[in-house]
Amino acid sequence: MYRITRVISNNFVISKDSSDKEIIVRGLGIGFKKSQGDIIPENKVEKIYRMDTPKQINHLIELVESMPLDYISVCTEIIEDAQLNLGKKLSQNIYVTLTDHICFALERKKKGLEYKNEMLWEIRNFYHAEFVQGERAVSILKDRLGVELSDDEAGFIALHIVNAELETGISDMMSITKMIQGILAIIEDHYHITLNQDSLDYGRCITHLKFLGQRIFKGQTVKEDDSDFTLMIRKLVQNKYQKDFQCAKRIQSFIKRNFNHLLSNEEMFFMMVHLGKLVGRRD
Repeated sequence: MYRITRVISNNFVISKDSSDKEIIVRGLGIGFKKSQGDIIPENKVEKIYRMDTPKQINHLIELVESMPLDYISVCTEIIEDAQLNLGKKLSQNIYVTLTDHICFALERKKKGLEYKNEMLWEIRNFYHAEFVQGERAVSILKDRLGVELSDDEAGFIALHIVNAELETGISDMMSITKMIQGILAIIEDHYHITLNQDSLDYGRCITHLKFLGQRIFKGQTVKEDDSDFTLMIRKLVQNKYQKDFQCAKRIQSFIKRNFNHLLSNEEMFFMMVHLGKLVGRRD
């Protein structure tokens, strides 16, 4: 049972959960002629929004107060569709960030203004599953609201989804994408190859680079394992696979120069493992 602590609009009210945390409750007409202290009928509740911080709940309240109900509802549908299809838990903050982005994209579209996504190719290829969700989002918006957004917007939506997966800021996600682009260019140049973007090893490498980027931009470091056995294994791999080691060194220099992070020995080792698989080394 939920009790109203504040009415936001006819369709949104603020309440508190069993942990005494503020929540937003959505339901058709649940705020109409209601006051603080009134009970919210359970059969009227369509969605409960629980955020991680008071700041996030306040931002969501601002959006709910300023945007049409159908905008908020369709954004929620898009987020829940993404969570279901990706099978991943997304940061609750996506209800603020993606809703905000989509609502203003819809407003811009009404005015004939659309942004060009300069990183569309990279997003489509590095975050394929999320880009498919971006395309689904664009389709949902067309079906529900009759507004047709571009592939550029599908790319922006995909970035917000990746951001919610990694809990990284959207500006950091842009930097991570540029970092991945630079690393792949080094690999193709170093080995004189064109990487197979449909291969399983390519997908695994991209996943590794995404989480590497997340650690870099969150300022997290990998704890070094300096045991004698680990040092011996690293030395053996380094000596046996000199070409992979030299490529890893180039990547290390690129990341240090552009993102001010020096890859640790542990990170270099795992980079070499992925390089070997990318170029077909299986031993």
